[in-house]
Amino acid sequence: MSNMFDLTGKVAVVTGASSGLGRDAALSYADYGADVALLARRKEKLDEVAREIEAKGRKAIPIACDVSDEASVKAAVAEVIEHFSKVDILLNNAGIAVAGTVEELSEADWDKSMDINVKGLYLMSKYVVPHMKKQKYGKIVNIASINAIIADKGYDLARHAYNTSKAAVRGLTMGMAATFMEENITVNSIGPGLFESEMTADSLFKHEGFMKLYNGLSPASRPGRKGELNGTIIYLSSDASSYVTSQHIIVDGGFSIV
Repeated sequence: MSNMFDLTGKVAVVTGASSGLGRDAALSYADYGADVALLARRKEKLDEVAREIEAKGRKAIPIACDVSDEASVKAAVAEVIEHFSKVDILLNNAGIAVAGTVEELSEADWDKSMDINVKGLYLMSKYVVPHMKKQKYGKIVNIASINAIIADKGYDLARHAYNTSKAAVRGLTMGMAATFMEENITVNSIGPGLFESEMTADSLFKHEGFMKLYNGLSPASRPGRKGELNGTIIYLSSDASSYVTSQHIIVDGGFSIV
């Protein structure tokens, strides 16, 4: 029986690939046989990830890209096509979490959240989808959050712009999935629970009261560990999910069910 999870010969594009969950996913793609285009604003960090991927025997190209800027995205995708000639997988992972209620958030912080978390996903898809349509094949995986469907209580934990932007990711995922399935392009989203990353290490993980509450409520009694999101990402990026589209898979150790 062939390995439906094998990504040999595929080209994956990962945004926010310089650290955290994006870096882990990029390395996992390489482990399953894919070549990887690494996109983020910090080129020096991408160079490090590219070297790790090449050490696994796969090809990697690091590209400095601001996903909220159309010219930057257009140029980045053109560079990927010039280098690899195609895109099979797009992992829209780049994102930020700005704390604050609607009363506290500045307009600039609100706009920044929407620009990176929603507009960035739209722009990347805008320039990648035409190439997927040409080859009649594509896997788009959008990283949303459990905060698309649940919120954190308390003023000190409120992230209203983040809640809004991640709910919008679900909406765009469904819209694209409904349109592009006939082109053999699947579009799904993932809702991670709490994982340690640059985004959470200096905020939620340092909030003693929150961590105690999270671990107490979670059926897993802990946050997600490094690598525990990769299985879901590989599944949705591989032919194992060829008839799966518009789904939102929550990976949170059961936190959202209690």
